[in-house]
Amino acid sequence: MKRSNYVLLAAGALLALSTANLLRSRGRAVAASEPKARSMSSTLIVAAGRVEAISEEIRVSSEISGRLKSVRVEEGDRVQRGQVLAEIENDDYRARVAGEEAELAQREAELRRTVNGARAQERREAEASLQAAKAVLNNAKNEAERRRGLAERNVISRDEADRYERVFQVARAQYEQAAQHFALIDAEAREEDRAKAEAEVALARARLAESRAYLEKSYIRAPISGVILRKLRHNGESVSTQFDSPVITMADDSTLRVRLDVDESDVSKLKVGQQAYVTAEAYGTRKFRGHVIRVGRILGKKNVRTDEPSEHVDTKILETLVELDPAQPLPLGLRVDSFVEIGNGSN
Repeated sequence: MKRSNYVLLAAGALLALSTANLLRSRGRAVAASEPKARSMSSTLIVAAGRVEAISEEIRVSSEISGRLKSVRVEEGDRVQRGQVLAEIENDDYRARVAGEEAELAQREAELRRTVNGARAQERREAEASLQAAKAVLNNAKNEAERRRGLAERNVISRDEADRYERVFQVARAQYEQAAQHFALIDAEAREEDRAKAEAEVALARARLAESRAYLEKSYIRAPISGVILRKLRHNGESVSTQFDSPVITMADDSTLRVRLDVDESDVSKLKVGQQAYVTAEAYGTRKFRGHVIRVGRILGKKNVRTDEPSEHVDTKILETLVELDPAQPLPLGLRVDSFVEIGNGSN
């Protein structure tokens, strides 16, 4: 056989081998590109999923702008609802609260004075002045009457009698003045004075409540009990309410859920209550069991990607939630393979 024939045979064999490899690779690509939610058998629905907390991820931000005085938690810390996670510098808010507390104390004292009237010492002083003025009046009256009688008998002059009459009139005026002063001291507060004092107290209390509310907002507290996922801001950094600048993210991981991407071809087989389990590459063949708690009502795009280059990203899926049994040691965000058992759920 000629040398050229050998060359042609070798080229033909190489071409055939390349074609076979190409067909096999295309077959694998097609198989890999098939939606992962296709049924493995007549009893299981297989879907890609991702582990999440029952609360999902919560972004905790500050209600006021300022500079962080301290961030008191680290990633992985477990916190209780209401616990202080971070604090904004708040010396000015504290000073405002102190000023409003002093203002309220002053207004309350003025109200008590208006309601209670004068002190007992002031009442006794006014009463003593009234009694003294009454004594002077009685003495002046008696003296004026005596002098008037003497003048009528021409014992003394009319001018002298008139002078004592004027003394009597002055004493009577002084007595009336003392009586009016005592009545003012001893009288109850007027309704309008009391209402004004009460309104000033209410205004002072409102201002104090406002200043305390601003001070409280300088403390960033945990909205739920759970675990700290990310610490996004540190001591000394500024936060603003004008921009989305969460300080930490957290979640309630007391119960874990898996959000599944169920292929549209399998949606008719899904029911709330069906038993399910998930597996993850990091845990080998271990199964983490749960049950379906929610089936979506609208198809959408995939949420979980496999990172395969040939993956079809335009496949329509139905979001489904599986709640795992308690005490499942899976990290949040882990991608898993989920298996829903057909026919074992309730309608």
